Amino acid sequence: MKKIDKLVLGSFWGPFFLTLGVVIFIFLMRLLMFYIDEFVSKDLDMATFGRLLFYFALLTIPTALPLAVLLSSLMTFGNLGEFFELTALKSAGISLTRAMRPLLIVATGISAFSFWFNNSVAPWANLKGYSLLYDIKTAKATLNLKEGIFYNDLPGYSIKVDHKIKAAKGSTTGDLLEGLVIYKHPTSGLESGNREIILADSGRMYTDKDRTYLVFQLFNGNDYQEYSDNNVSYASNGTSVQGAQFMRNGFKDYRLVISLESFGIKRTDENQFEYHEYMKDLKQLSTLTDSLRKDYEKTSLGVAGTSRQYYNFQFKADAVLKQKKVADGKWVDSLLRKQGVPRPDMAQAALSQAQNILSYSTSNVTYLTEKEKNVWRYQLESHHKFTQAVSVFVMFLIGASMGAIIKKGGFGLPVLIAIVFFIFLYVLTIAGDKYAKDGLLLVPIGAWLANIVLFPIGLMLMQRARHDSRLFDKDVYVIAWERLKKKWLAFGKQPTTNS
Repeated sequence: MKKIDKLVLGSFWGPFFLTLGVVIFIFLMRLLMFYIDEFVSKDLDMATFGRLLFYFALLTIPTALPLAVLLSSLMTFGNLGEFFELTALKSAGISLTRAMRPLLIVATGISAFSFWFNNSVAPWANLKGYSLLYDIKTAKATLNLKEGIFYNDLPGYSIKVDHKIKAAKGSTTGDLLEGLVIYKHPTSGLESGNREIILADSGRMYTDKDRTYLVFQLFNGNDYQEYSDNNVSYASNGTSVQGAQFMRNGFKDYRLVISLESFGIKRTDENQFEYHEYMKDLKQLSTLTDSLRKDYEKTSLGVAGTSRQYYNFQFKADAVLKQKKVADGKWVDSLLRKQGVPRPDMAQAALSQAQNILSYSTSNVTYLTEKEKNVWRYQLESHHKFTQAVSVFVMFLIGASMGAIIKKGGFGLPVLIAIVFFIFLYVLTIAGDKYAKDGLLLVPIGAWLANIVLFPIGLMLMQRARHDSRLFDKDVYVIAWERLKKKWLAFGKQPTTNS
């Protein structure tokens, strides 16, 4: 490897890994901000939270690679141009394309890695990450008793505490509770209402070592219970009243043990999420796309057959019509003028039949459109396995060319330019996907829209960089404006000839 290649590569890898890490961090912060309500009060352990961040960090790599390549290549050639190293290379007979050759090879390798990652790692990370996120979202919040408010998230119990005193850090005895009211709801016969209530002056709340059971250790209270019997008594107005027995148990120390089975994270079968196109590799997407398209075509062909029931004459066999030929004429009008012909009924029947046909047609159009949209979704994801890889190469062309033109390094102007182009790429990708899913664009055009627009821009910038274009120099535009003003003034001062 020549020194020029070592110089270029040495300037590239530092900004590349730094940008990649920053972009992944930003996307993870976006995830946390979007789902912050789902994570709060769920008592997630660090292992579960770490696995969730790991899966979604993997998912952001294909999106972060184009920006990392764009910014790092822009900074690399911007630094070389700012310190006149590109000028020295050109004066030594080394062209710009030769200086870009090592990064061109690296960008091609990163593109190949991006395709492999999208096809092999991303489906697995999508399945693991979104299934874990679903389990976290559906998990119940941790037990959080608030003073003076009934807590009803424990199945079968309603609990109110007048005062709550936090236990010391590291204490195993739990929080001190004062003025407890605990209603026990029956698991069956809800129409019977609450028949047991526990009142206690104070108590403590803690969980066992395995966090399987919640224990309330109650002090100085009473347990009131009502038992219904089968004896029926009658009130003075003659209505029947169900008999009941009351029992009160006093206690000084009582332990109420409640299962925490309904709390915490319960892992869902991951096979329930495998239907989504993001969980499939290229081979699986191709197979599913073919199956969905065949199903769509089969359903489309079956619509004509099932619609026969809404028509009376169009689908009669030709042999039946040929048995007796009927010619139109005045006899039809005379027949309609005869009294007793149920013309209102016929009109109502025709209207009802037309409405049925319209309803049937509308529902079939909607049904077939949804089926076709499913085909487009899977086709779109198949194309994105390639488009995200190609966008890495496109971003390299733009970044390296822009760096050679502006001749500015560091994290100032290069960062601004990189963000502008990345947002442009992101917006075009989102717009192309939307138009393709809605059927406004063909799926290949919608999927490749961003690369179709940006690739010519990269080639144009490369051509300008090879010819030392001063595209972003302020003096060029100032001089051009002054020349334009002089020409305009000179044109205005030309004498006019009278005819």
